[in-house]
Amino acid sequence: MTDTNDSTDSVGDADSGQEEADGTASDGGADSPLDDVLLDDIEDGDADEASQGLFDDLLSGQPIFENKEVLRPSYTPRKLPHREEQINSMATILVSALRGDTPSNILIYGKTGTGKTASAKFVSDELERTSQKYEVPCEVEYINCEVTDTQYRVLAQLANKFIDKNEAAIEADLDRLRSLRERGRTNADALAETEYDSVEAVEDRIEALEADLDSFEDVPMTGWPTDRVYNSFFDAVDYRERVVVIMLDEIDKLVEKSGDDTLYNLSRMNNELENSRVSIMGISNDLKFTDFLDPRVKSSLGEEEIVFPPYDANQLRDILDHRAEVSFKGDALSDDVIPLCAAFAAQEHGDARRALDLLRTAGELAERDQTDEVEEDHVRQAQEKIELDRVVEVVRTLPQQSKLVLFAIILLEKQGVHNINTGEVYNIYKRLCQEIDADVLTQRRVTDLISELDMLGIVNAVVVSKGRYGRTKEISLSVPVEETEAVLLSDSRLGDIEDVQPFVQARFDN
Repeated sequence: MTDTNDSTDSVGDADSGQEEADGTASDGGADSPLDDVLLDDIEDGDADEASQGLFDDLLSGQPIFENKEVLRPSYTPRKLPHREEQINSMATILVSALRGDTPSNILIYGKTGTGKTASAKFVSDELERTSQKYEVPCEVEYINCEVTDTQYRVLAQLANKFIDKNEAAIEADLDRLRSLRERGRTNADALAETEYDSVEAVEDRIEALEADLDSFEDVPMTGWPTDRVYNSFFDAVDYRERVVVIMLDEIDKLVEKSGDDTLYNLSRMNNELENSRVSIMGISNDLKFTDFLDPRVKSSLGEEEIVFPPYDANQLRDILDHRAEVSFKGDALSDDVIPLCAAFAAQEHGDARRALDLLRTAGELAERDQTDEVEEDHVRQAQEKIELDRVVEVVRTLPQQSKLVLFAIILLEKQGVHNINTGEVYNIYKRLCQEIDADVLTQRRVTDLISELDMLGIVNAVVVSKGRYGRTKEISLSVPVEETEAVLLSDSRLGDIEDVQPFVQARFDN
């Protein structure tokens, strides 16, 4: 990049020389039009150079990734190592859909990152692809219950999906019939090998389909009674013959938020449907969520159960090797990168999602360093970054009272206080509550909140005996102080606290 100061100096020297040659003074005179043009050119040039340099430098290195999307959780690979048994079990259950029968309901269990959703989507894709091959009406609809977490939203989303499919099918039929009608008007033989014996019969069918098309109404995401939403969904599903598999990912979140009414309604639909058949595939991280279900729902929903065990380090290496072949260029990974990613993720209960995040983040860090190879140090940096991101997200979503308790601990730690005890935390917590006009909880409740922060891995709280003075908790932070404080201060109420120093100085006051 051209040095701006050097460019300016050169122009200045040229101007001075020109002025001396012309016999004019360099000061005291008005700027000439030539000066304006030169200065404009310089400013424009500097702007161009700055804007070009911003991204040119970043693009100068060779890209490391061939296809980064392969390392994201949303990607469904064509091969899933070490999940053949579970995939075959699902396929064995769902194959009845291709025969026009109703498959058994399936519950899939396993910890986060054990391949549950990826395997279920893989089998679903294969099911739909095979149904098209053999011209068997079979459809799979996916709902993420962590996002769509109420009965109304689940039913509305499903209703609208089937309404859209019905409308598309009707439009296709109408196009075919209108073409047939025109051919039949000019040539009676055009109807010879169809189910219609006259042009009038074709027109009657067209009118009936147009009436059906007009009868469909999209369900709004709020505002209707739930029974009306259910009826719209029911009518849309049963409009034509098909076998439907409804995949409810994070099904435990739906039960936790809305109870089991949705599952009860879905599991008993087949008793009333005339044209269609519905099967439910539930995916859950919680092996015990069915303990809270109505016994009738539990027995219907759990007709077949498939468990996904955690991956071990060797299995994670196989998964990463398979993805890395597609996602990275040539020799972009040093030999120790994938084993290290697998080892870190194996410590996190065999979480393949964590392993993929580590590998992708390490690659991104290597690109920012403009190196040609991802190395062990990039993986360690990625581990720290992901852990910090997790902490930031956990702290950001804490309830207000927990944030106040954590803020009190941070203030004490920043003052170099060692062996922080519950009483010190409570005294500062009370002052913080008074400062932002928040309710003050009892010391027993604050002790419970400290225990919750300990369970989340944000603080470390150890109960120690003080002899005849009883027992107390000694508390220390388990997360970076500055980053955690920044997240807390991003909360508008905590951010309004201007001076916390008196709170800390008075920490031993009653």
